[in-house]
Amino acid sequence: MAIGFRHHLQQQLHRLAVNAGRPFVSWTEPWEGVDPVSFFMQGPSCGFRERFFWADRTGGTILVGLGSVYAIETEKADSRFDDVEAGRRRWEKEMEPYGAADAPPLLFGGFSFDPYRPGTDMWRGFPAGKLVAPAALLAVRNGKTTLTVTVPTDKRGRDWERVGRLLERISDPMAAPKRLPRLVSDEEEEKERWLAAVREAIASIRAGALDKVVLARARRLAFAKTLDAAAVLQRLREQQPFAYIFAFEQDGRCFIGASPEQLVQKEGKMCRSVCLAGSVRRGAAMEEDERLGAWLRADRKNNEEHQFVVQMIGRLFSSVCETVEMPPAPQLLKLPHIQHLCTPVVGRGCRERSVLRLVEMMHPTPALGGTPRDRALEVIRALEPLDRGWYAAPIGWVDGEGNGEWAVAIRSALLAGKEAMLFAGCGIVADSDPNSEYEETNVKMAPMLSALGVMNDG
Repeated sequence: MAIGFRHHLQQQLHRLAVNAGRPFVSWTEPWEGVDPVSFFMQGPSCGFRERFFWADRTGGTILVGLGSVYAIETEKADSRFDDVEAGRRRWEKEMEPYGAADAPPLLFGGFSFDPYRPGTDMWRGFPAGKLVAPAALLAVRNGKTTLTVTVPTDKRGRDWERVGRLLERISDPMAAPKRLPRLVSDEEEEKERWLAAVREAIASIRAGALDKVVLARARRLAFAKTLDAAAVLQRLREQQPFAYIFAFEQDGRCFIGASPEQLVQKEGKMCRSVCLAGSVRRGAAMEEDERLGAWLRADRKNNEEHQFVVQMIGRLFSSVCETVEMPPAPQLLKLPHIQHLCTPVVGRGCRERSVLRLVEMMHPTPALGGTPRDRALEVIRALEPLDRGWYAAPIGWVDGEGNGEWAVAIRSALLAGKEAMLFAGCGIVADSDPNSEYEETNVKMAPMLSALGVMNDG
């Protein structure tokens, strides 16, 4: 079956390459029975140096991409969203009309948290903004699976060879991902400096310099052998069923995570977001869990932190939508290790053509940066002892019509060889306690620690 499909697909691609007269050709076919993580695993063995994985919180949409036939990349801090949107429109123009598929293949990628902060070598390959169109895209939507192959017409040898190799192997029985290696070391990244930064931030807030700031910290884990991103991805899917599961790999460095937080989704003239701020751990028993949830609903500090996000997103949606809907009080979002105050927001009659414009307007929300935004970013640059890179920044996809979905890249880690750098942050307000905030970051690291096979001992 695989060989027959390969010949069929390549015949279609060759026909389009001859007849289309365009720089790229693409073809989509149904392809059932392929496990998304197994597809992700195929990338390196077929010669693809880039791969991505995306699953929404319901599991109804799963996107897995291998290779990169078209990339939009920028380091321009002042114009990165404009540059990426311009690149998206060029891609749309080049691919329309391009063949038998319904729409141009989608683009996947992300942005750095703060392009004005000098980067480090740790985030090599993850610029201020980057989107890629994959050579091979496995898409699962509403229970149906399709495979889209896209190749440039002027580089047939290398790209077509990789695609052919993939098509030969895709339906073969796959081995399980490698076992996770043994943990060798677990290093705190400047704990005392982080606690001092929290104390200084609290003093600034109490003095009236700002209302809230989010400070993040990192934890470096070293393992006996090279980490297998597919093994971590598989564990995240099993352990975090109600999160956005994402991975973006460039030349062996993989940014991966399980985020509970949607930044924005756009479908036609409807857009959605989720306000997520304020959190507490889960209880060991139902009674304790309910008690902690009730405390979270009533706690002034957490409600104040949450309302900053609700007000900001509500104002933004009101500026671009005809109507905005949200519940009058936050709900509880219960995840395996943590529970959050959560307020969903729906905008109807959205006037923005591209979801990337909404991403630009919304990032960073008070849940990830603080408020007022500009002052909070200044404080983060001055006090935070790490390079966030893509942590706490937008990650997601956009299609040729400007629709797409973006999450906030939290509960995440950067995998590089035998090392994993884990990140977590928390919102600092006037009533914050540094030691309590530190413990909250430990709770937020638990999903990635578990996915890496490491017990969270605090």
